[in-house]
Amino acid sequence: MKVHKHFFTTREEVLEDLKKTGHWPTTYVSEPSPELPLHCHDLDVTGYVMSGRTYVLDAEGNRHELEPGDKLEIPAGSAHAEGEVTETTTYIVGTATAGQFYQQFLMRDPDDLDRIIMPPD
Repeated sequence: MKVHKHFFTTREEVLEDLKKTGHWPTTYVSEPSPELPLHCHDLDVTGYVMSGRTYVLDAEGNRHELEPGDKLEIPAGSAHAEGEVTETTTYIVGTATAGQFYQQFLMRDPDDLDRIIMPPD
């Protein structure tokens, strides 16, 4: 997992970066929610924080603050946990293939990839 602080300033810069990665963009708005458990995904993910603030935890539990202008790269299979969201946060999220958002982002247990983790209510 890699966080690029102050990577962009405009939506156009995000879309240009997505062209370079070849990722399909979608917009995701996260309302206030609790911290998620440590998990991984089956695909490479690129996220760009457009508004709001939150954090992400890496596999070692290190906290990485995220704010508008930051880019987050999470390779497939990388253990991480999205942090508590205390204010509405908007992301542009890129994935290598187009697909149904919730199917693409199934949370897998990093210690048992066959086990799906259900997010807290």
